[in-house]
Amino acid sequence: MATTLFNNAHDFQLSAVELGARIAAGAIHDSAERCDAPKCHPETRVAVQNDLYDWILGDEGPSDHPRKIKWVTGPAGSGKSAVMGSVADRCAGNGVLGATFFFASWSTSVGRRRKTAFVTTIAHQLAQHREELRTAISAAIEKNADVFEKNLRVQMEVLVLSPLREVVRQSDRPPLRGGIIIDGLDECEAEQYHDTTTPGRRGETRTNELRRPVGDPPERVFREFFDPENNPTAFAKKLDLHEDHNADADITLFLEAEFNRLRRRYNLPLSWLPPNAIKILVDKASGQFIYAATVIRFLDADHREPPKALLEAILGMQVITTSNPLEHLDALYSHILSSSPDAPLSVQWIHSISWLKSSKGSYASNIHLLLQTDSQSNEAEHLLGKLHSLIRIPSPRDQATTRYDFYHKSLFDFLEDPDRCGIDLYVEENENELFIWNAFVRACARTSGTQLKYQEPFLQLLVDIPAQLVLMHGIGHPEALSTSATSTDWWVLLATECKAAESLWQMFKQVHKPNLEPFHSPEFGINSLVGT
Repeated sequence: MATTLFNNAHDFQLSAVELGARIAAGAIHDSAERCDAPKCHPETRVAVQNDLYDWILGDEGPSDHPRKIKWVTGPAGSGKSAVMGSVADRCAGNGVLGATFFFASWSTSVGRRRKTAFVTTIAHQLAQHREELRTAISAAIEKNADVFEKNLRVQMEVLVLSPLREVVRQSDRPPLRGGIIIDGLDECEAEQYHDTTTPGRRGETRTNELRRPVGDPPERVFREFFDPENNPTAFAKKLDLHEDHNADADITLFLEAEFNRLRRRYNLPLSWLPPNAIKILVDKASGQFIYAATVIRFLDADHREPPKALLEAILGMQVITTSNPLEHLDALYSHILSSSPDAPLSVQWIHSISWLKSSKGSYASNIHLLLQTDSQSNEAEHLLGKLHSLIRIPSPRDQATTRYDFYHKSLFDFLEDPDRCGIDLYVEENENELFIWNAFVRACARTSGTQLKYQEPFLQLLVDIPAQLVLMHGIGHPEALSTSATSTDWWVLLATECKAAESLWQMFKQVHKPNLEPFHSPEFGINSLVGT
């Protein structure tokens, strides 16, 4: 008997290790990656947090269609992620948090951008939530050894739904209570968000007493999925942060607290705020917390101008009234970007930083080395120094090990829409690709055919570029490269030096594609065999 128990314990331990190795750790609410994630300012969004928390703990009684999924929606910048993060903390503090997953398209962690590790991450946390769930999930892994190679629907059934049903059927155990919180589904890089062809088995989850708030912007796919006419599953009433909760009072509290902090920091007089400044800003915010937060960051970003002068400039901004509900946020973004000495070039840098963020070695110092036309210049500070309210810029001492980050995806919503940002700030995708390619060419030209003077982290960044760029717009012609970068010796040296996972042939083929295509033409009547 003792041997059997030992073997079972050993099997459970192995299952837990295997499951833990397949999670997206950065997507969990209290992960190190989310240490600076937005949270609700004290005493703000209290009503909406209470509504969600009460719903998570609520008991609807017996029902054939329990409402266990709630959609939390609202425009970009309305504070969904902050609300979801604060509710997750509250649930965790009270022992009623089952699991969380915070998707993020800007994350350098692939697991937060893609759906691959979603189910395993949820299952991993549920196994830690209750001992019975840990046992059931471990047993499911032992019984289905190939579950990690299955599609996500099968993984969800085996690792999450079946163990939950099994625990609920254990009448001698306390009932399951708590929530599974999922945020940012619209930022997932999945091919599709849900399988509309899947048979209607969602009703089988009715034994699951864990409730799932799901937070996303109101994209069409989510509206259709949660539409009762399209989906027979009975969902809880949608919560729209913009329509169901007036945020003006909360934004007022936030601004009052932040203006008091700025007054103390800069030793400003009590009367430093212009008359009705807070009311004007609340009206301009139109319920968007991101507007208020960006204003405060702009005033607090070490400008040479005093905060009062900066604030008066914001208050004096005029916009042409349109049907765009974000017109004041757009005006603020335009105003901040125009503070750069070369706003269009700054925008090119912003797009390039975002494009390169998932590349190996994309630390701030390497970005500077790549994008600066003069490697010895201080172009990065010149272009981005006044944009601290939009970009998290690492301090000089941390730039070799820290990446750039952006405060909110609404900045890219603005920059990727020419009707919002204007023609002067709009950058076509292929134009940005050409900008990065030209930077790659310059970096190649600084090397010689027999020596690579760059450090390995920069080489890792450099070697990713030809493999990732879409070279379909005349970008990848080898004649654009320096002599050294077109030689075989140079590529062998580069691949050897940086020990890249991408094969030498793939790198060489991408860059020299126009010259290689004739050898694959049917007129030659031969096949090419290339060894690497």
